[in-house]
Amino acid sequence: MPKPLRPGELRLETAPPEGPALRFIGRIRSPWGPGDCPRNISRARETGRPARVELDPAYTPALLGLAPGRAVILLYWMDDARRDLLQQAPAHLDGPRGTFAIRSPNRPNTISQSTVMLTGVDGETGVLEIDAIDCYDGTPLLDIKPWMPRIDTPPQAPGAQAHKPRR
Repeated sequence: MPKPLRPGELRLETAPPEGPALRFIGRIRSPWGPGDCPRNISRARETGRPARVELDPAYTPALLGLAPGRAVILLYWMDDARRDLLQQAPAHLDGPRGTFAIRSPNRPNTISQSTVMLTGVDGETGVLEIDAIDCYDGTPLLDIKPWMPRIDTPPQAPGAQAHKPRR
């Protein structure tokens, strides 16, 4: 039984999946395909080629509060990636690494993430314009989270601010 709604809350009309299941909330539209996709978001930004996110209409109300200029984390499903590699030998490294030590899309669960800048937000159509992305056109989108420096910057990282506990 779902909890009662608080004032201002809006519930998804269709029931969420039961148990450990994922639901795609949209698709990423990029200029990339097999053979020309940058291997990371930094390289994608260097090309100057923007991209967009197309949300399933059921999720457009969840965009409330997002605006151009905001950084968000996109979580997406790399559906063409391998899921059987425990160690990999990327060409840019000096030797093999464990899958959990690199950012390759080839992993047990092919969830990838990129922190992107919103350049446009259309809450009516559910389209987000973004500065760049490093995945194929049509990649399924799992989630969007706001990037927050106090939460998402690791301690001891250059430029990180000391975390002050809330009272």
